[in-house]
Amino acid sequence: MAIDHEVETTGLVGWIDRRFPMTSTWKKHVSEYYAPKNFNFWYFFGSLALLVLVNQIVTGIFLTMNYKPDSTLAFASVEYIMREVPWGWLIRYMHSTGASMFFVVVYLHMFRGLLYGSYRKPRELVWVFGCAIFLCLMAEAFFGYLLPWGQMSFWGAQVIVNLFSAIPFIGPDLSLWIRGDYVVSDVTLNRFFAFHVIAIPLVLIGLVVAHLVALHEVGSNNPDGIEIKAKKGADGIPLDGIPFHPYYSVHDFMGVSVFLMIFAAIIFFAPEMGGYFLEANNFIPANPLQTPQEIAPVWYFTAFYAMLRATTDPFKIVLMIIVALLGLFALVRARGKWKLGLPVLAVLVVLAMAFTESKFWGVVVMGGAVISLFFLPWLDRSPVKSIRYRPFFHKVFYGIFVLAFLTLGFLGTKPPSPASTLIAQVCALIYFAFFLGMPVWTRLGTFKQPPERVRFKPH
Repeated sequence: MAIDHEVETTGLVGWIDRRFPMTSTWKKHVSEYYAPKNFNFWYFFGSLALLVLVNQIVTGIFLTMNYKPDSTLAFASVEYIMREVPWGWLIRYMHSTGASMFFVVVYLHMFRGLLYGSYRKPRELVWVFGCAIFLCLMAEAFFGYLLPWGQMSFWGAQVIVNLFSAIPFIGPDLSLWIRGDYVVSDVTLNRFFAFHVIAIPLVLIGLVVAHLVALHEVGSNNPDGIEIKAKKGADGIPLDGIPFHPYYSVHDFMGVSVFLMIFAAIIFFAPEMGGYFLEANNFIPANPLQTPQEIAPVWYFTAFYAMLRATTDPFKIVLMIIVALLGLFALVRARGKWKLGLPVLAVLVVLAMAFTESKFWGVVVMGGAVISLFFLPWLDRSPVKSIRYRPFFHKVFYGIFVLAFLTLGFLGTKPPSPASTLIAQVCALIYFAFFLGMPVWTRLGTFKQPPERVRFKPH
């Protein structure tokens, strides 16, 4: 058997290395994984997301030891965890706060990718895996939201599952299949528990592993958007790279320390976070006969919920006009019959919108807002990756996009009104215009020339 002379061959470590690639894996993915030396603040959030994932798994395991997935016992079992189980309140708050903090760090992690073009070639698959993780997180959060069996849990699940009934032909049967009953009931709670505790976490862990493997295969991006593997020394090591360990392990340890201080402050002083992390209605047992005055999802879903709620009949007409104009534009640009796919698709979509309810198109808009993220690597046609070297108006567009998304998130937490609905509709159009217009506006303007080597100032 051939022995790698770069790994231990004696002692316990050597015994393991001859049977399992422990040292070589450590070197490949940590100590000899060369990352760009100009990482900044935005590169904390990937490791923080991994930290929160571990927190959610560990605290979730302890919670399942006392939780009862039974409609008559679920709420009482949560109260038992909070009041009777030693340190149960801490574990529950770590889990509930962790759910929100997971989305905080994931949103910031995705925003960093947007800023520095981390979705561009050769990292398309890294981005797609990341978007799949985000989609999985949304499903995991949704299934877990029902488990406390409080008023908002029950009615929130009822509203979301009923959305599937708007899908033509298969909608009613699909919503019935998801619930397992004609209403949200004990059967629904059991299957949501199974998805939340077993099915989705397994998929999520697999996607995280795939995300990291794909990242380490192509290498990390950096704020300058320069491929450090393009310039290597005589030893084959990137000239602008440094080993992840110990340099970035210490760097991430600092970020983890600050994060844990914030995390602990929320748990001990504001676990409800003013009703955004834990709603007051969820401290009331679920009552199928009493609907809460306002039913709204948790804050991390509110931007997409606002788009759903903003899709009214007048807004559907606006969407039909926009789709028709896009089809006409594609028809004008078509120079042969083989390019008529988009115009024909636009006609079919307009006809479908004319004969279906706006409720269904609200679901399509909400889902499309998430699915659009998957296509970002192929929509962005800019000659440079990083926002640092793009024209000023690109930065303005990014700012407008972020402002529109935050506005949608805020409006989703508030009761609907004519004014808020109109603002949400405008913000939804801005959101989709940002993506649909990318093939055009990302090419425009005067771009700065990126440097040959990464710009780095040692501290």
